[in-house]
This record gives sequence, structure tokens and C-alpha cells, in this order.
Amino acid sequence: MAQIIFDNIAKRFGDVSVIENLNLHIRDQEFMVFVGPSGCGKSTALRMIAGLEDISAGSLSIGDRVVNDVHPKDRDVAMVFQSYALYPHMSVRENIAFGLKIRKLPTAEIDGLVSKAASMLGLTEYLDRKPRALSGGQRQRVALGRAIVRNPKVFLFDEPLSNLDAELRVTMRAEISKLQRRLKITTVYVTHDQVEAMTMGDRIAVLAPLKRHPQGNLMQVGTPLELYDRPQNLFVARFIGTPSMNIATMQVEGGGTHLRYHELVLPVPDRFRAAASAYQGKALAVGFRPEHVGHAEEHQWERTAPIGGPVEIVETLGHEAVIHFRLGEEILIGKVRGHGMALPRPGEGVELVVKADDLHLFDPQTEQRLPEA
Repeated sequence: MAQIIFDNIAKRFGDVSVIENLNLHIRDQEFMVFVGPSGCGKSTALRMIAGLEDISAGSLSIGDRVVNDVHPKDRDVAMVFQSYALYPHMSVRENIAFGLKIRKLPTAEIDGLVSKAASMLGLTEYLDRKPRALSGGQRQRVALGRAIVRNPKVFLFDEPLSNLDAELRVTMRAEISKLQRRLKITTVYVTHDQVEAMTMGDRIAVLAPLKRHPQGNLMQVGTPLELYDRPQNLFVARFIGTPSMNIATMQVEGGGTHLRYHELVLPVPDRFRAAASAYQGKALAVGFRPEHVGHAEEHQWERTAPIGGPVEIVETLGHEAVIHFRLGEEILIGKVRGHGMALPRPGEGVELVVKADDLHLFDPQTEQRLPEA
């Protein structure tokens, strides 16, 4: 078993708290992604698993063993960094084999493990090259190979793709995902890129900086679709999804039957009616994703409400266009078909509809999602 358990973990540097009240169970063989903005503690949490950061409070377990005081070399974890951290004077073969030589494994065993890893990563023909003769993606594969040959209990990745160009990032994230499924090794992957998180993780842990949420960093844990379809707070709602979710502060009217913001009137989805009725005459934070704002003729949505305003920006992406428009004090976003339709220009008005059944309602004070019936 290589489960990882954070039990009420805290990390403090003097009087500065970076992580507080972190409770998280990472399952055996799971691909867990830590995602969040700069300063949320995701890399610090990863380094605590590796033993590179001391734990200020709480306990951390790998498998059935508490590892708070266990030396990094005795934790049986392998880490891949943002910088490839390759030895420039060594060949690919020597870089991959370095950790095995330190452990004094027999030469024949080392050669076999290196050859197997190189074959798995498509590096066989590059084994005698130095890192300077490799592309960025090939160097990252060498770093992966160095981790694979150790056959650790846990893989740790600290933003390993951030130095690669966009096309290569897509290729490498697919390769890392396939590799993890093949090896079935518990993996923790840190990134600030929520698209990377959504496409790679079995589950995702969304973290926030303590200055925004002093009660604790961990905002929500779930599968990519759970976070996307049911964000439990405004932080996750805004962070997960590209473009990010529209959020507008709207007044509750009609005993919780509808919401109003200027000329926009939205019916409250049935699942939120009971909870919204307690906010009659008060405000709620209402979220709706850009893909749920579009031209009426493009969709077969059952319940809609008209929405529109002066266009600020039109982003043409080929198959679709992203329209930023103003409604009152808010800039809202919708998605429409990018070809076959006349697109508005900045300054012109646009008339769209909102899919009313896919609204997300949050308490503006606590920022938590309203309960659903």
C-alpha cells in the first residue's frame, strides 16, 4: 500500500503560515493533482511528502508508516522537478543510472533497468548523448527515466512541464498519464494550470492561499467533473474552467423563485428553491459557465433567460467565439459558434440566452455553495 495521508498538517516559517489544517487522503495507485495559484502551498505540501520540508504540526503517513521524522532517502519516493536537474557532463545512460549506482546495485541489474526505462520512454537511441544534445521534451523524459528505474512507492511531480512549449506540454501530459496507469504507482502532481489538472488527475485537490482563506488551504477535493459540475465554493467555481465561470451578485425575489440583476431575471433551479427562499430580498452570488450562455438558435435548452449588452471583446477561436459583454457593472462571457454566423464587433450589442437549469448559487458572505434538494 502506498496511500498518503495528511492529518491536520501545518507548515509555518517563523510567524508566517503557509499551510494550515490540511487533511487529505491520497489513495493507493491514485493520480492526485494539487492545483492552485501561487502561494497556495501546493509545492510545499509536495516537498513535505518528499521530506524536503519539515512539518510544523500534524502527521504525514506514506503507506502504514508515519514519516514526519523519516529521512528523504528512506521514504521510497522519486521526484521530478520543473528544472530537469540533469548532470550536464553525464550521458543519458549515466543520468538515468546515477541513483542506482549510488545504491550500489549490480552493473548487470542497472543496465537492464536503464534499458527498460529508455525503451518505455523512447530514449534508446539517445542513451549516449549528453543533455545539451536533447530537446526539452527529451530532457524531461530523461528525468522521468531516472525516477522510473528506482521503482518507488510514490512519484512526485513539481510543475514538470512548465518549461515546455504548448504543443509539447500536451504531448508530455498524455505520456505521463499513460506511464502512471501502466506503472500503477501512487502519484502526486503539482501544477498551477487547471487545464493540466483537469486532463491528468484521477482526483484534484484545489488549494488557496491562507491570506484569502485563513481557515485552511484545501478548498475541495474531487474528480475533474465533480469540481466542474459542483464547485463547493466561489474559489473553486472561479478557478476551475476556461474561461472562468461568470459570477454575478443577484437579488432573490418571489420567495426564492427567481433572481434579478438589472434587466437580467433568472429562474431559480428547482434543486435550489428551498435554500434560496431563506434569502428573500437578499443577495446571492450566482454562477453560470460561459458555455451556458449562447445564441438561442444554437441550443435546445428547456429553460432560458435573455441576457446581453455591449460587446467588449470577441475572441475568435475557429470552431467557437468567446464574447465578453457588459451587463451593469459586470463583464460576462458567452460562447457562440465561431463560423457560419455573423459575430458582433466591440461596441455593438449582443443578445444571448442563459441556460437557467445549470446555475450555481453561493452565499456571498461564506462563499459556500447553497445546499441542494
